[in-house]
Amino acid sequence: MEDKDSQLPFEAALTRLETLVDSMESGDIPLAELLSKFQEGNNLLKICETRLKDAELRIEQLKKDRDEAVFIPFEAPRETT
Repeated sequence: MEDKDSQLPFEAALTRLETLVDSMESGDIPLAELLSKFQEGNNLLKICETRLKDAELRIEQLKKDRDEAVFIPFEAPRETT
């Protein structure tokens, strides 16, 4: 995976992957180019899977943090006169 590709946001990687798949399905690509596109698509797929897994882990952590939160009742200070 190239370094610049590994920095791609999920949406950009997915859009590029969809474009590659569409061009590969056209059937008008020479074999060498098809293999190159397949390899690029495989790399983009890994990026998408990593971004999704990271998001899933983040959501699980947020849910865990929420479930572990302890709420303490707020008591307003009493005024003394």
